[in-house]
Amino acid sequence: MDQGSQKASVTPYEEVLDALSSLITKRSRADPSIKGDRFDLLFDYIKILDLEEPISKLKIIHVAGTKGKGSTCTFTEAILRNCGFHTGLFTSPHLIDIRERFRLDGVDICEEKFLAYFWWCYDRLKENTNDDVPMPTFFRFITLLAFKIFTAEQVDVAILEVGLGGRFDSTNVVQAPIVCGISSLGYDHMEILGNTIGEIAGEKAGIFKRGVPAFTVSQPDEAMRVLEEKASQLDVHLQVVPPLDANLLNGTKLGLEGEHQYLNAGLAVALCSTWLQRTGHLEVTNLQQNSSLPEQFIKGLSTASLQGRAQIVPDRHIDIERSGDLVFYLDGAHSPESMEVCARWFSLAIKEDSQQQTLNYQPQDDARSSNELIQRDSGGRSRKNSTQILLFNCMSVRDPQLLLPRLLKTCASHGVHFKKALLVPNISVYHKVGSHALSSTDSQVDLSWQFTIQRVWENLMQGNKGVDAQSMDAVCEEVKDDTELCVKNCANSAVFSSLPIAIKWLRDYVQQNQSIRFQVLVTGSIHLVGDVLKLAKK
Repeated sequence: MDQGSQKASVTPYEEVLDALSSLITKRSRADPSIKGDRFDLLFDYIKILDLEEPISKLKIIHVAGTKGKGSTCTFTEAILRNCGFHTGLFTSPHLIDIRERFRLDGVDICEEKFLAYFWWCYDRLKENTNDDVPMPTFFRFITLLAFKIFTAEQVDVAILEVGLGGRFDSTNVVQAPIVCGISSLGYDHMEILGNTIGEIAGEKAGIFKRGVPAFTVSQPDEAMRVLEEKASQLDVHLQVVPPLDANLLNGTKLGLEGEHQYLNAGLAVALCSTWLQRTGHLEVTNLQQNSSLPEQFIKGLSTASLQGRAQIVPDRHIDIERSGDLVFYLDGAHSPESMEVCARWFSLAIKEDSQQQTLNYQPQDDARSSNELIQRDSGGRSRKNSTQILLFNCMSVRDPQLLLPRLLKTCASHGVHFKKALLVPNISVYHKVGSHALSSTDSQVDLSWQFTIQRVWENLMQGNKGVDAQSMDAVCEEVKDDTELCVKNCANSAVFSSLPIAIKWLRDYVQQNQSIRFQVLVTGSIHLVGDVLKLAKK
């Protein structure tokens, strides 16, 4: 790359992000031509990068699943790091910075190393690809980059989270992992993985390798049958792991919030135990689940940290004295099952906040630090009423008529009711990477999907089920909005042309209603969660 040709205004890091953006295809993920998409090309890329032998020497833990695979990988990495191993963790997606996807010893790879490894891979691929072997697409490239980083850094263990599915995922070039895991399965990415839970399970089981032990959690019957069948065909010893017994933690709490995390923690403990045993590290494997876990395991589980999952962040824009008056509850749930889990977590979290007058606040500057409990002055806040707001978007391949009822019903069962739903497009542009990928507040942005979600929400709130989209327009009658910030304001919802405008509306509302504390659940899209995290810092 001719570094002299870059403009003075573009930093070396931005140049890398532009090069990465050029690898993002514009095809819809539902495009039927994508399935498999010449999977064999990955082996050509690995040869070009001379990574065949280095990858074969990596001691890999490979994890697929619909829900909880990122949390399972995070717990697994934290445990093995606390056992003294040099760890590499590859996850997706990132929320704020692409480097979050590549973690060494629990920390995002530094910019200097990221730039060096990026150009090492990119330049070799650019020089050696052609019409028959084109440049890899975005996710394939970053998977190859992860392999380069982990092999060059000589990690003791590489924990790989599958990006999508399993069988044709680019992480599945791994031929001989030490152990595999399948987290909870559910209905997601059906446009690619299949319409039944059995078909989805078959794709996830594609990561099984002959004779390599595998673990999973309790699954729906049809999914479990498929997993067992695939395991049997490959002589894989598949074991079902129960949720972690909280008593084994000796009084400490998991670093990741939510009851569902005990399921992921149990899977992580099994993966770590087997990895230690199969790599000859027997000194740390006293893991009979009848007393307590080794100290290193407890420390890993209690200090694990993952942005955008059951995360509570006070808005930085509000005065510090009133920082509890606008609080974002962030969770990237985007399937019907995870929406229910998210609703349960939110309902319990706001009740706990109300009872204890505390905020469970996870610092953004140190991703390794455990959740901190920051005591707030209860004098003023205890007299304030709380109002719940939903800030929502989901991808158009998902069905809001499946997602939103699960959210509403679960919240209502805990006595939680939303005053308003704010519906926004994501500000991250899908064909760009990095902070310069944030779109402007374009008045021409297509909001037809947000209007569709709004009709579903208004319909649900007014209890009119089974109405077609056309008659829903009557339900969604516009209400005057004095702020003139929203595009379409209805009784129970408002559509905004951009996320920054919705955040401004919230902040203005807080200033005008100083006797009320606003608790905003942000969910439906991990990309939306990342965008809110960026803005909540400002």
